Amino acid sequence: MSLEGKVVLVTGASSGIGRAIALACAHAGGDVAVTYRGNAAGAEATAGEIRALGRRGEVFRTDVSRQDDIAALAEGMLGRFGRADVWINNAGADILTGAGQRLSRIEKLDLVLAVDLRGTILASWAAVDLMRSHGGGVIINMSWDHVTLGMKGENPILYSAAKGGVMSFSKSLARDVAPEIRVNILAPGFIDTAFGQEATATWRDEVQSRTPLGRWGLPEDVAAAAVFLASDKAAFLTGQMLVVNGGVVM
Repeated sequence: MSLEGKVVLVTGASSGIGRAIALACAHAGGDVAVTYRGNAAGAEATAGEIRALGRRGEVFRTDVSRQDDIAALAEGMLGRFGRADVWINNAGADILTGAGQRLSRIEKLDLVLAVDLRGTILASWAAVDLMRSHGGGVIINMSWDHVTLGMKGENPILYSAAKGGVMSFSKSLARDVAPEIRVNILAPGFIDTAFGQEATATWRDEVQSRTPLGRWGLPEDVAAAAVFLASDKAAFLTGQMLVVNGGVVM
């Protein structure tokens, strides 16, 4: 699958899934812009690896929950690249590790709604405006595999509210902007990022045992799916949610 000649933006690409997606898009031939909110070193490292592949790599500091930041990001893409062919809204709030896990329930709710849901909506609108003025493109938004099934627990309930909203919004947006722009959804399951690496051995074993393909997912698994959806191989797909989870939710 090739992204040769494509300009790709990946939000939240300083680490984890976003970093893997950005690198996979560069490997596929795309020039890639990445955003970060706090981890400047990680974003610059991602961009450095993109450039080492012979592709163009640019970095933008962006808080996706802020409308002014999103507007500046769209202007920056226009100024530096002239367009965005693929816009991947990967940035999300971390309420599972670090300081995020110590927030109150209300604080967590406000954060995931502001970043994961509102941020995705604001960024998608900006992407649509930019793409409509340059012949169309592809938007990929990040949901979660369990939004269709449900999961008990405080954090899963909060993620269900935000990521379920992302799924529903994206499907409606896909109808609104077709045929010039395709909008699809990626829904990762248990992926071995910081959350998985901090999990107890018991929980890691439980996840592996409930996964038909017998392992945790890798960021590269999600990245491969993102490249497919961004490529012309997915030219007849819009409004679809691709679940990357080894079969935990079918």
